[in-house]
Amino acid sequence: MNSLPLFIGISGAEIAFILFIAIMVFGADKIPEIARGLGKGMRSIKNATEDIKSEVMRSAEKNGVDTGFKSDVTSSIDKVKEEIEEITGSVKRRF
Repeated sequence: MNSLPLFIGISGAEIAFILFIAIMVFGADKIPEIARGLGKGMRSIKNATEDIKSEVMRSAEKNGVDTGFKSDVTSSIDKVKEEIEEITGSVKRRF
């Protein structure tokens, strides 16, 4: 079995080929900028998700709505966060 984690059914050789094409198209100087931009984009999506969640909860509490669904919403949001982190895990820098 391959030692690299599977990323949407792409093997290690295919990932290497994609990286080679990306370097050929964008150049080695632009790759860190692109990765940085992707990281900022994912961070802004995460922050927007948190803002929406807190606004919905605040509005529900303000209007006297039963917030018993809070655990359902929280678990759904946590699942989406985990999926996003799995997708973006290869983009993050590891020190």
